[in-house]
Amino acid sequence: MNIALCHFRVGETDGVSLEMKKWKRALAMLGHNVYYLAGSTGTSDGYIIPELHYQDAQNNKLVKNAYQELTDYNDQDELKQALLNTAGKIEKGLNKFIKEYGIELLILNNIWSLGWGIPAAIAFIRVSQELGVKCIAHHHDFYWERKYYRQPTGPVIKEILQNYFPPDDELITHVVINSIAQAELKRRKGLNSIVIPNVFDFKQPLWKIDQYNQDLKVSLGIGAADLVILQATRVAERKAIELAIEVVGQLEERRLELNGFLYDGRIFTEESQIILLIPGLLEAESKYIDFLKRLAEQRGVKICWANSLIKDCRLESTEKKYYSLWDAYAIADLITYPSMLEGWGNQLLEGLFAKKPMVIFEYPVYQSDIKEKGFSCISLGDTYHSQQNGYVQLSAEKITEAATQSIYYLKEFKQREQMVERNFLLGEKYFSEQVLQNLLEDLLNKSS
Repeated sequence: MNIALCHFRVGETDGVSLEMKKWKRALAMLGHNVYYLAGSTGTSDGYIIPELHYQDAQNNKLVKNAYQELTDYNDQDELKQALLNTAGKIEKGLNKFIKEYGIELLILNNIWSLGWGIPAAIAFIRVSQELGVKCIAHHHDFYWERKYYRQPTGPVIKEILQNYFPPDDELITHVVINSIAQAELKRRKGLNSIVIPNVFDFKQPLWKIDQYNQDLKVSLGIGAADLVILQATRVAERKAIELAIEVVGQLEERRLELNGFLYDGRIFTEESQIILLIPGLLEAESKYIDFLKRLAEQRGVKICWANSLIKDCRLESTEKKYYSLWDAYAIADLITYPSMLEGWGNQLLEGLFAKKPMVIFEYPVYQSDIKEKGFSCISLGDTYHSQQNGYVQLSAEKITEAATQSIYYLKEFKQREQMVERNFLLGEKYFSEQVLQNLLEDLLNKSS
């Protein structure tokens, strides 16, 4: 079968692009011809329709007038016509692509769910109905989950969101990434859907210290006997990195309990440092980053901001050597993952594969879809309260408890190995790319 994986962008480091790459591999293993269709293709090959670009100038203008303020059009009717005009351009490109490549199935990622590309949503349903092409709508995020889309500028946009995000059509099979989204889609739109979780390649070589990354600690100014606590996520408010700082602050206060041999035979001394390594993109507003820096100073936490050195892949040139995020996992002794909200939790899967103990906040999807599998993590609990500044705070007892368990797994080799090995095997069992391949085979049979 000729299948098109469609999105605003592919071949980049955003979560949707990464999941599409996994789907493409799995579908190819099932014997299908798989093509990318997007507005930009990053490092990947694919067919481009310029109007689909995530930052297309006309779409940015339409989005602003749809959700912020109607300033560029006289009224809602004029805005609607502008949306339809752009949709027509996308339809033309989509028709050409489908006919040229003989596409038999369209797999749309967030196009019918997020609310960002209104013309795209209109164009895809029209072409699907006109040509009779079946679709799988893969919903990673919904517009009602984002504050930005909750107050459209008028009734036209409200109607479009109701009718197209997502549309109800017999040609469409809906897929969501967790059971919470499945229930909400049914409640809001009356639509049934299939849950396919995010997965990870557990068959790839393990991330270890090798010839390339053996100098990473030196490049980051980290000593051989220092402890590295990795916060692998992007820097954004919902990632609640302040909780990671609180836990590391407790470790700093209780560093005497760490003195002596660590789990891997290193010796922790008075001179050893505890480093919170943050390699992710700085996507938060400056006030949040400033807050994290102030909090770290108050708690005596040393943060290593490493985004300038750690990228999505290794790259060495005559000017500079870059390391991958996987290299950061290789040098980590412990992982913090205190996110308040995740559609799934890719960094959680990465931590399972990396075979590192993880300190996690039990965000809703973890509780509903992941915890039941039996993973062992250092828990920060599942309740929090907001400070006056809007940031997250937990009880002192929870922070202390997490720090106590962290110290235990930083010292005890046997218990640590038992935990991480069991987590790896459970991750491979429930969330591997082989599991995805099996789920997609069933999905295609149901969609045919």
